[in-house]
Amino acid sequence: MIAYQALQSILRDAPKTWLVTGVAGFIGSNLLETLLKLDQRVVGLDNFATGHARNLDEVRTLVTPEQWARFMFIDGDIRKLDDCRRACEGVDYVLHQAALGSVPRSLDDPITSNATNIDGFLNMLVAARDAEVKSFTYAASSSTYGDHPGLPKVEDTIGKPLSPYAVTKYVNELYAEVFARSYGFSTMGLRYFNVFGKRQDPNGAYAAVIPKWTAAMIQGEDVFINGDGETSRDFCFVDNAVQVNLLAATTPDPAARNQVYNVAVGGRTSLNQLFEALRQALGENGVRYHKRPMHREFRAGDVLHSQADIGKAERLLGYASSHDIHAGIKAAMPWYSRFLAHE
Repeated sequence: MIAYQALQSILRDAPKTWLVTGVAGFIGSNLLETLLKLDQRVVGLDNFATGHARNLDEVRTLVTPEQWARFMFIDGDIRKLDDCRRACEGVDYVLHQAALGSVPRSLDDPITSNATNIDGFLNMLVAARDAEVKSFTYAASSSTYGDHPGLPKVEDTIGKPLSPYAVTKYVNELYAEVFARSYGFSTMGLRYFNVFGKRQDPNGAYAAVIPKWTAAMIQGEDVFINGDGETSRDFCFVDNAVQVNLLAATTPDPAARNQVYNVAVGGRTSLNQLFEALRQALGENGVRYHKRPMHREFRAGDVLHSQADIGKAERLLGYASSHDIHAGIKAAMPWYSRFLAHE
């Protein structure tokens, strides 16, 4: 945490202007909260396709009025180049989080996923390049590893994509690399591994596993596991993702720029283990869940196992995970309990 603590001190002493796309979303709103608490100026862009105004409202309650006054929100769409250009005006750093996530969503509607994740991404690259921002840090995905069986996943070894979503995120990396080579534009890709935490939406057909299961347990509903439950993931608490975003965007090391980094903790947790960890954490928050999980068929487009090698981010960025999965669940569970109590 030494590098991150040093960066926080630097930013407080010399505030910058940041653009966070997808600012009303899960990771975007956590970035907004952290940046405002560091007294930064933030421009936020969102069209509320998957984000929520309530996330922005919550952040407002967690910062001072002076800090909130440093935030400017633009209701806009990355599929519109003019919106992207407006958002990039006067910005030092871009943190591009806007995208349509979810493998199943992309299988159901590949055209919309492509329009947002590829056309929108290219719009943002062009707008940021033309605005001469210092760096463009974007949300990549562990889905890029595709069918490559090796564990842990190392950045320079990938397989073939298993879903339209994975294709879009790989194309993002290709475009970013070309912009770095062709225009001398600084791009940083962050391959997120199953990020979770507060303000992650537990509702909807494409909800991620941790908020979806937590919501089901709190409401006394059945929990469904795709497959036998031995499928494993490298679950990453959102504070770790925020840390890497800030370290990557501001790195002064030329060797660390124009790279792709795994964002994870380097661990593996099976879905069966996750179920027990969530049940225990809920019990510690006064919620008892006694049902056994229901098993169903493995989901198309998913990989069986995922685990990251985080050595590159540690070595080049000074990244140091602040939360493993158990610490992350413990930190997130009070938020889930409060949020779902008002559902």
